[in-house]
Amino acid sequence: QVALTESGGGLVEVGGSLILSCAASGRTFGGGATAWFRQAPGKSREFVAGFTWSGGPAAYAESVSGRCTISRDNAKNTVYLQMNSLKPEDTAVYYCAVSKSAFYVGDEYVRDLAYDYWGQGTQVTVSS
Repeated sequence: QVALTESGGGLVEVGGSLILSCAASGRTFGGGATAWFRQAPGKSREFVAGFTWSGGPAAYAESVSGRCTISRDNAKNTVYLQMNSLKPEDTAVYYCAVSKSAFYVGDEYVRDLAYDYWGQGTQVTVSS
Protein backbone atom coordinates (compact mmCIF):
# COMPACT_ATOMS: atom_id res chain seq x y z
CA GLN A 1 0.00 0.00 0.00
CA VAL A 2 1.21 3.49 -0.86
CA ALA A 3 0.02 6.65 0.88
CA LEU A 4 0.57 9.86 -1.08
CA THR A 5 0.58 13.35 0.38
CA GLU A 6 0.65 16.43 -1.83
CA SER A 7 1.71 19.87 -0.71
CA GLY A 8 2.76 23.18 -2.18
CA GLY A 9 -0.49 24.42 -3.61
CA GLY A 10 -1.78 27.93 -3.03
CA LEU A 11 -2.86 31.21 -4.53
CA VAL A 12 -0.55 32.73 -7.12
CA GLU A 13 -0.80 35.55 -9.63
CA VAL A 14 -0.77 35.04 -13.37
CA GLY A 15 2.77 34.42 -14.53
CA GLY A 16 3.87 33.15 -11.15
CA SER A 17 5.40 29.83 -10.16
CA LEU A 18 4.72 27.01 -7.74
CA ILE A 19 6.42 23.77 -6.80
CA LEU A 20 4.13 20.92 -5.82
CA SER A 21 5.46 17.97 -3.83
CA CYS A 22 4.15 14.45 -3.49
CA ALA A 23 5.62 12.33 -0.71
CA ALA A 24 5.05 8.58 -0.66
CA SER A 25 4.91 6.55 2.52
CA GLY A 26 4.25 2.91 3.23
CA ARG A 27 6.43 1.73 0.37
CA THR A 28 8.50 3.24 -2.40
CA PHE A 29 7.05 4.41 -5.68
CA GLY A 30 8.09 1.07 -7.17
CA GLY A 31 8.65 0.47 -10.87
CA GLY A 32 5.34 1.76 -12.10
CA ALA A 33 4.24 5.06 -13.51
CA THR A 34 3.98 8.19 -11.36
CA ALA A 35 1.99 11.19 -12.47
CA TRP A 36 0.33 14.46 -11.66
CA PHE A 37 -3.29 15.00 -12.63
CA ARG A 38 -5.55 17.96 -12.10
CA GLN A 39 -9.26 18.58 -11.91
CA ALA A 40 -10.87 21.96 -12.42
CA PRO A 41 -14.43 22.70 -11.27
CA GLY A 42 -16.96 21.12 -13.59
CA LYS A 43 -14.30 19.28 -15.58
CA SER A 44 -12.97 15.76 -15.59
CA ARG A 45 -9.60 14.88 -14.17
CA GLU A 46 -6.78 15.28 -16.68
CA PHE A 47 -3.18 14.18 -16.97
CA VAL A 48 -0.60 16.92 -16.44
CA ALA A 49 2.81 15.25 -16.29
CA GLY A 50 4.34 11.94 -15.36
CA PHE A 51 7.02 9.28 -15.60
CA THR A 52 5.71 6.40 -17.65
CA TRP A 53 7.76 3.97 -15.56
CA SER A 54 10.28 4.37 -12.76
CA GLY A 55 13.24 4.79 -15.10
CA GLY A 56 11.35 6.25 -17.98
CA PRO A 57 11.22 9.69 -19.54
CA ALA A 58 8.92 12.45 -18.45
CA ALA A 59 5.76 13.09 -20.41
CA TYR A 60 3.68 16.24 -20.41
CA ALA A 61 0.25 17.33 -21.48
CA GLU A 62 0.34 19.75 -24.35
CA SER A 63 -1.34 22.40 -22.20
CA VAL A 64 1.63 22.55 -19.80
CA SER A 65 4.53 21.54 -22.02
CA GLY A 66 7.35 24.04 -21.71
CA ARG A 67 5.92 25.48 -18.50
CA CYS A 68 6.09 22.50 -16.16
CA THR A 69 8.82 20.11 -15.09
CA ILE A 70 8.31 16.87 -13.21
CA SER A 71 11.17 15.46 -11.19
CA ARG A 72 11.71 12.87 -8.49
CA ASP A 73 13.99 12.29 -5.54
CA ASN A 74 14.06 8.55 -4.91
CA ALA A 75 15.99 8.95 -1.67
CA LYS A 76 13.13 11.05 -0.31
CA ASN A 77 10.35 9.09 -2.03
CA THR A 78 9.10 12.39 -3.38
CA VAL A 79 7.93 13.59 -6.78
CA TYR A 80 7.80 17.27 -7.66
CA LEU A 81 5.99 19.39 -10.19
CA GLN A 82 7.56 22.75 -10.96
CA MET A 83 5.01 25.02 -12.62
CA ASN A 84 6.00 28.31 -14.24
CA SER A 85 4.20 31.01 -16.18
CA LEU A 86 0.95 30.02 -14.53
CA LYS A 87 -2.33 30.88 -16.22
CA PRO A 88 -5.88 31.18 -14.86
CA GLU A 89 -6.74 27.96 -16.69
CA ASP A 90 -4.20 26.14 -14.51
CA THR A 91 -6.52 26.63 -11.55
CA ALA A 92 -7.48 23.18 -10.29
CA VAL A 93 -6.96 20.61 -7.58
CA TYR A 94 -3.72 18.79 -8.36
CA TYR A 95 -3.38 15.11 -7.54
CA CYS A 96 -0.40 12.82 -7.37
CA ALA A 97 -0.95 9.25 -8.56
CA VAL A 98 1.04 6.03 -8.65
CA SER A 99 0.40 3.01 -10.81
CA LYS A 100 1.40 -0.59 -10.14
CA SER A 101 2.02 -0.81 -13.89
CA ALA A 102 4.85 0.44 -16.05
CA PHE A 103 3.95 1.79 -19.48
CA TYR A 104 6.81 1.26 -21.88
CA VAL A 105 4.75 1.87 -24.99
CA GLY A 106 1.48 3.56 -25.80
CA ASP A 107 -0.28 6.30 -23.90
CA GLU A 108 -2.22 4.39 -21.29
CA TYR A 109 -0.36 6.41 -18.66
CA VAL A 110 -2.51 9.49 -19.37
CA ARG A 111 -5.67 7.71 -18.20
CA ASP A 112 -6.58 8.14 -14.55
CA LEU A 113 -7.94 4.58 -14.48
CA ALA A 114 -4.38 3.35 -14.99
CA TYR A 115 -3.40 4.50 -11.50
CA ASP A 116 -3.88 2.61 -8.27
CA TYR A 117 -2.96 5.09 -5.56
CA TRP A 118 -4.00 8.73 -5.22
CA GLY A 119 -3.24 11.58 -2.89
CA GLN A 120 -5.87 13.86 -1.40
CA GLY A 121 -5.02 16.72 -3.73
CA THR A 122 -3.72 20.24 -3.32
CA GLN A 123 -5.50 23.35 -4.58
CA VAL A 124 -3.78 25.67 -7.04
CA THR A 125 -5.51 28.96 -7.76
CA VAL A 126 -4.14 31.39 -10.32
CA SER A 127 -5.58 34.88 -10.04
CA SER A 128 -5.81 37.20 -13.00
